[in-house]
Amino acid sequence: MTGDRLEPEPLRTFGTRVLTALGVPGDDAALVADSLVQADLWGHSSHGLLRLPWYAARLRSGAMRAVTEPTVLTDTGPLVLLDGRDGVGQVLTDRARALATERARQHGVGVVGVRNSNHFGTAMWFTRRAARDGFVALLTTNASPAMAPWGGREKRIGTNPWSMAAPGPDGRVLALDIANTAVARGKIYLARSRGESIPGSWALTADGRPTTDPAEGVLGVVLPMAGHKGYAIAFMMDVLSGALTGSAVGTGVHGPYEPEARSGAGHLFLALDPAAFGDPAGYRERVRQLVEEVGSVPLAQGFDEVFTPGEVEDRAEAANLAAGGVVLARDALAELHRLGAETGVPFPPGARA
Repeated sequence: MTGDRLEPEPLRTFGTRVLTALGVPGDDAALVADSLVQADLWGHSSHGLLRLPWYAARLRSGAMRAVTEPTVLTDTGPLVLLDGRDGVGQVLTDRARALATERARQHGVGVVGVRNSNHFGTAMWFTRRAARDGFVALLTTNASPAMAPWGGREKRIGTNPWSMAAPGPDGRVLALDIANTAVARGKIYLARSRGESIPGSWALTADGRPTTDPAEGVLGVVLPMAGHKGYAIAFMMDVLSGALTGSAVGTGVHGPYEPEARSGAGHLFLALDPAAFGDPAGYRERVRQLVEEVGSVPLAQGFDEVFTPGEVEDRAEAANLAAGGVVLARDALAELHRLGAETGVPFPPGARA
């Protein structure tokens, strides 16, 4: 790690300029850059600027198109299906969010499927936006194979993360964002970037042995969360995200780590309008009651506080901003400096590679 803290705005500007240099339109580039820097602010560096060089490689190879131009395949009113045509994952997912919330305002529910997309970063970046606009939201995606089916030892199923978010009391947002593996695969890449070991419960080697070496974990199999339950949830998320939307599934999906393969990833965005259930004030009161009941529970030994979903990220962001910005892994910094040199975009000063 490096001790240098970097303010978020120069990082957003850097990310935006790099992406525009690679042909991404300015507004789309700013959206992607913000999603990456926000992940760093939330403490999820595995999904932060670490990923920008991976996206750049895919843009250069043409595996991901710089200009995102989806087409509408189905439109029933409350349900829309988009063909992403290999566009930028964040851009497609934000358009799905906007469409889903627009239709939910009209119909009470909005569902948008996306086929032929790409990796979209941190799922809660999108569901939180919908929740701030007053909607309960669910976002699912499939991903390239990372885990073995329960009882197997070869990759067949992705981490297939998903996020839920909802309006909370006093303008807050309640948000969940999880992969169905013991850990998001990006955290193993982050540990490798930092030169750190990983817990033995995270991954197996290619021949099925537990490992604490992130390099072996990257080449091996990521373990599911909660044993067979994590595998089963990941399987069904592939049904929702890939099979239902007409996108790739299982081993047909390719990740951001692969510079030249079309992703084939699919997503599903669901938005619900609490007002359509006929009792918006009651919804707010019931959520407040739930938050208060959870927050007032007697504490177990070793715990100082109970958090509601999304509160950890809110606090991490506040702490990082108060401290002057985010800390990036040294290897990630070196890659970002290299990318800046290649694209003619100087990395923000004050960050040593």
